Amino acid sequence: MDDDPDIRAAMCIALRAEKAVIDEVADGSMALHHLLSARPDAAVLDLMLPGQSGFTVLERCRALLPPVPVVMVTANQGRRHAALAESLGASAYLVKPVPLSRLVDAVCRALGR
Repeated sequence: MDDDPDIRAAMCIALRAEKAVIDEVADGSMALHHLLSARPDAAVLDLMLPGQSGFTVLERCRALLPPVPVVMVTANQGRRHAALAESLGASAYLVKPVPLSRLVDAVCRALGR
């Protein structure tokens, strides 16, 4: 879930190479709707999304039982944002540009693999 189509495409290619089934969305409102309706095994979520912020989407994800593991990605290097993501239950907080191998590792860890 990233509003930048190039970043989203690169992440999808890396995760599909690991046999992941990917659903792509480009804004926070679509992300929240998808998470609530599709209940994916995990989500990669950009912090800055149009419609609703990644934090809002993450907070709503925490209400799901069982919760969906979320890997946050952002260009924001601020410690305050990382601490908030952690307090909201993010499985990982990665700063862009994220090496794709690191993203794949974070998703695998979030899934307990």
